[in-house]
Amino acid sequence: NVNREISTGEVEVSVRSAAVLSRSEPLPFMLDGKAEVAEEIRLRYRYLDLRRNEMQANLELRHKVALAIRNHLSAAGFFEIETPFLTRSTPEGARDFLVPSRVHHGRFYALPQSPQLFKQILMISGCDKYFQIVRCFRDEDLRADRQLEFTQIDLEMSYPQQERVFEVVEGFVAAAWKAAGVTIQTPFPRMTYDEAMRQYGSDKPDLRRPPMTDVSDVFTNEMHAALKTDPQLPVVAIRVPNVKDFSRKNREELRETFKWWSGYALLIDDLKRLEKSWTGTSQAILSKSQASEGDLVFVVAGPDLNELEKKRIEMKTPDEFPRPRPLPLSERRLQVFRAAGSIMTWVTPTERNKTGDVKSPDSYRFLWVTDFPMFEWDEEEKRWNAAHHPFTSPHERDMEKVLDQKDLATVRANAYDIVLNGMELGSGSIRIHRQDVQRQIFRALGMSEEEAKQRFGFFLEALEYGTPPHGGIALGLDRIVMLLAGGDSLREVIPFPKTAKAVDMMVDAPTPVNEAQLKELGIGVKK
Repeated sequence: NVNREISTGEVEVSVRSAAVLSRSEPLPFMLDGKAEVAEEIRLRYRYLDLRRNEMQANLELRHKVALAIRNHLSAAGFFEIETPFLTRSTPEGARDFLVPSRVHHGRFYALPQSPQLFKQILMISGCDKYFQIVRCFRDEDLRADRQLEFTQIDLEMSYPQQERVFEVVEGFVAAAWKAAGVTIQTPFPRMTYDEAMRQYGSDKPDLRRPPMTDVSDVFTNEMHAALKTDPQLPVVAIRVPNVKDFSRKNREELRETFKWWSGYALLIDDLKRLEKSWTGTSQAILSKSQASEGDLVFVVAGPDLNELEKKRIEMKTPDEFPRPRPLPLSERRLQVFRAAGSIMTWVTPTERNKTGDVKSPDSYRFLWVTDFPMFEWDEEEKRWNAAHHPFTSPHERDMEKVLDQKDLATVRANAYDIVLNGMELGSGSIRIHRQDVQRQIFRALGMSEEEAKQRFGFFLEALEYGTPPHGGIALGLDRIVMLLAGGDSLREVIPFPKTAKAVDMMVDAPTPVNEAQLKELGIGVKK
């Protein structure tokens, strides 16, 4: 009685005796993958969910990918070195998870957001090639591609040029993809941050999509005046290929979505109407953007800020309309590109957002984005923040600006991201190895000498003892496995994940603890 529809359909067992080794309650859901099961139920009974073939395959894939990366880096002379999980709190970016000390009441350890300072100290210690597949912790809001605890591939090297870091990363990424049965081509293309913003309106470009086209030369001063757009700001065209089902309703939704964008861009989606007023304009836009039949083209231009202010005042509920804040022209130009980039994401057909055939090399469009800004201005706090992190080295040509604390908006960082299909896989940089430069960076970030010493005194002291130039990167292992598995959520490739509300459904964590435990730690809970 062969049944090839099931995995054991060609196996027959002749039973002589039987013993029950373990009893089972009725299953809360079927494990053959055919039934639709709510994710909350799957996470509540994760030990059953992990029995399913898909989850077993994901666990095997994760093992193979991690092993391939570990073997590749070991063969390249990297030592895997563990760094502490209990360290000091140095809040910078995401919130720390704090761990109270029982021995020292009122003092706390922090779980590491990354091993950043420890791996730099390892370079000072003479360990010139370090890596670690390490658990990290960030107390931040969760999304499909974020978890409170996550695993990253962390590495650091002494005396590297940026190109050498790229070479090492491309090597272990290719090994990871090969472990999943996919051969990818290296080296990966490169693009500066400025180029990425001009062409895609994002620092995480998806190379599967066509870039934006600058059509500023098509717009005359007469057109700018009539449309109330600013001739000093760029005008870009966005081509969305092969759009067959973009309805009138979709257009209205897009207009509503775009209307509330930052207030620095104007959407023009009706090229036929544009052609009636200015003959030849739409044809020029179509030609420059290389649009063909079946494509959809949008034009985004920066508006006159005075007109935006008038519109705000005219509305019945003016507070709902964003009041334009004064910005330098360079920042306003950047806002236009970002707004255009948001349209590219919004209107791209759904199937183009997916990975596609996970076994096809063409499904993976890798990119290095380089030369990020060193600083970002925080309008609310009225101070500069580190665009990457405060241990990133500025470009050598911009070093004088840092030392003199002048023109910080134009300082570029020796920072780089590796991007895949519009998703950031990892970030890295060449680090600061001079104590005087590190102190000036802290100063530029509004940190006093006392605060810098209190937060990073141990690291500043270490920099006094002959620090070699060094640099590295960290990539998200969970994210890599998710993409290779063709999944949409990290929860599909992490054995025991948290929900979007930061809850472990299986063990019911977090939970209250008893008063005796709190008393021993010297802690009281404020209800």
